[in-house]
Amino acid sequence: MADAAVAAIEWVRRFNRTVTQRIGALDDGYLARGRPLGASRLLWEIGAGGNDVRSLRIRLGLDSGYLSRLLRSLEQDGLVRVEPDPSDRRVRTVRLTAGGEAEREVLDRLSDDLARDLLDPLSESQRARLVDAMGVVERLLTAGLVEVGVEGASSDAARFCMRSYVAELDRRFDAGFDPERSISADPDELTEPVGLLLVARLHDEPIGCGALKFHDRAPVEIKRMWVATAARGLGVGRRILSELEQHARDRGARVARLETNRALGEAINLYRSTGYTEVDPFNDEPYAHHWFEKPIAT
Repeated sequence: MADAAVAAIEWVRRFNRTVTQRIGALDDGYLARGRPLGASRLLWEIGAGGNDVRSLRIRLGLDSGYLSRLLRSLEQDGLVRVEPDPSDRRVRTVRLTAGGEAEREVLDRLSDDLARDLLDPLSESQRARLVDAMGVVERLLTAGLVEVGVEGASSDAARFCMRSYVAELDRRFDAGFDPERSISADPDELTEPVGLLLVARLHDEPIGCGALKFHDRAPVEIKRMWVATAARGLGVGRRILSELEQHARDRGARVARLETNRALGEAINLYRSTGYTEVDPFNDEPYAHHWFEKPIAT
């Protein structure tokens, strides 16, 4: 392993040791409430409206057995109820009891106090630096949780992404967006062997997509690039684009092409920064103002 990688790993471990000690994660009773950090975080994550067990497991990245033990301990303390969902009895739903809601309010207050304890010893400039650094760390750690994979173009996640894509273009384009006027990218065109669709997920929720249309020896088309507003800044678009190029390369494509609208400035910047060169129009897409091309063969 390279020296830089070894040093980076050591810095991460030092950071983890400092944070776990500073926030009290090592204590048996987090925030002096008689339960570990995991149980308190779960209680907070359940929320006032309740949540289903599967969503909690995915969002918190917990092992099913460990999550079950945490829920049992919270049930025994009278803080939650776990029951079948009335609309689908295969789904287990967790709801806070009155005692759980009261405990969550206490945890919120104590968590605010802990945050003040972290900030109060610092000068104003140090506090600003710490908060800014925390924001950067939080975004980068979240970026590491994003998963990108090939998705069936007719799946629920794919349909959600396509609806979101159309809605955003319709909102941002000067004259709106009608997919019937645009060059097609129907589900059958985005399915192997003629194409494919990638979907990016965060906590199992779709947050972005991108697609390919193959044309034998002709350049591959990149279509339907979209990233949810809340996920921007995580590098999701750049990652989807890179993985699309790799899939195209694996299937023998040597050149990638795409077109975009002048209203999508961030997309234009992404394409230019990743090696795409503006070229003359190569199709009659009515919503396009810019056409790009990039050699992708290794």
